[in-house]
Amino acid sequence: MSLIFNEAVVDEPMVQRVWWSTCEAEMVFSSSVKTSSMIAFARSPEGETSVHLRGPEQSSAPVGCDAGWDFFGVDLRMGTFWPRFPPMRLADRQDALLPTLPGNRIALDKVEWEMPTVQNVDVFVRRLADAGLLVFDPLIDDIRHGGRPRGMSERTAQIRFRGAVGLSRRKLGSIERARSAARLLIRGGSISDAVAVGGYYDHPQLVRAMRWATGQTPLELRAGKTYVAF
Repeated sequence: MSLIFNEAVVDEPMVQRVWWSTCEAEMVFSSSVKTSSMIAFARSPEGETSVHLRGPEQSSAPVGCDAGWDFFGVDLRMGTFWPRFPPMRLADRQDALLPTLPGNRIALDKVEWEMPTVQNVDVFVRRLADAGLLVFDPLIDDIRHGGRPRGMSERTAQIRFRGAVGLSRRKLGSIERARSAARLLIRGGSISDAVAVGGYYDHPQLVRAMRWATGQTPLELRAGKTYVAF
């Protein structure tokens, strides 16, 4: 494997996971569909770092990786977003690239921020939240499961959900089911189990879903020839 990937859960309510990876050799891998927004940092072999704000991804795509590059970042908890950079504007790899400054610093909201590391990026997220640059909508989880506050219409709930997540609830469900089926196949699970986990009608529907979600067929996922980034 030319790409080494690790992840961890941290004690920060706005963070779903922290992840980091190193590309040891030039390669192409598959980026799967995703439901979460993220803050990602890419560091070149020369030590230059770029900072990306990224929204959910509604289709898979091949991604190239050059030897010597390091990456790390955080997947944000659903309902956490940048008011200045709504998830719908960042969706489908329409990244916002934050300006970087000499001295390993980031320019954001007319303030210079110290570039975080993988060890303290969760603290960086908390500082952004304390400054009001990241917010969390506490109603999103209820709306996601069909609930809504008294007096809120279904249409208003849908608009609020899309504003905070960048996806409709229907699309969110499709992505989550496809990711679960793909992960099962990568672990060596059977085609029939993947059909059941994804809630698909039959094998052909599973094939279509896996091509959309990962760029690979179920058999290719089980073979594990191409790395899939979740």
